[in-house]
Amino acid sequence: MAILEVQNLTKKFGGLTAVNDVSLKVEKGEIFTIIGPNGAGKSTTFKLIASFLKPSAGSIRLDGEDITGTQPHVAAQKGVVRTFQETTIFKEMTALENVVVGHHLQSKAGLAGYFFNTREAREDTARFRESASEILDYLGLGHVKGEYAKNLPHGYLRALGIALGLAARPKVLLLDEPFAGMNHEETQRAVDMVRAIRDRGVTILLVEHDMPAVMRISDRILVLNFGTPIAEGTPAEIQVNETVIEAYLGREDEEIGM
Repeated sequence: MAILEVQNLTKKFGGLTAVNDVSLKVEKGEIFTIIGPNGAGKSTTFKLIASFLKPSAGSIRLDGEDITGTQPHVAAQKGVVRTFQETTIFKEMTALENVVVGHHLQSKAGLAGYFFNTREAREDTARFRESASEILDYLGLGHVKGEYAKNLPHGYLRALGIALGLAARPKVLLLDEPFAGMNHEETQRAVDMVRAIRDRGVTILLVEHDMPAVMRISDRILVLNFGTPIAEGTPAEIQVNETVIEAYLGREDEEIGM
């Protein structure tokens, strides 16, 4: 059974249909990528799956459980986690402190517990620091644990956002353009990181514009155009799909890094 199943997902904003009858199944342990031109509905689809938007129609199931229209924090607690963007990282905190904060969904002590520094709150903090340290080490960020986020270069900030997502212990991790703005070396390091996360047992769903990276990393790809699915398949199948070539990839091999 698919770990994530989306059926006939539709989102309308007034007279505009941003997402039109999108269905997909993501198997456990897959890296599944959604691509398409600007305005194709990729980010809206992501927001719907992560419960940041409520669909106009359709359903979303995680491990067979209907999570359609739940609150974002409920979806995250159940295992669908969208990574944090740079704007949501606490720049005046260290990398380690940021990832500790990312564990808040697992907190046993309530707000009052942290305010009064109860034993349960102290135990939470110790457990979260140990977990945060392990996550940063795993992602190759151990050497910047004590660095303030504001001092980290772009590639490391992106990686820190992924670390924050992992702190929520996702079943499915949604990565929104994780390779954006990176040079070749940073992109390759990020590709290796995403594969390592999958090897850790986390299923990956990502939106990305970097076609060479997409073709290297994806198990399967869904292509959207004007909010509507036009193709789905392996990278090899997508690269030779005439509908995709006309709508998005273009005729030149250089467009897809071949």
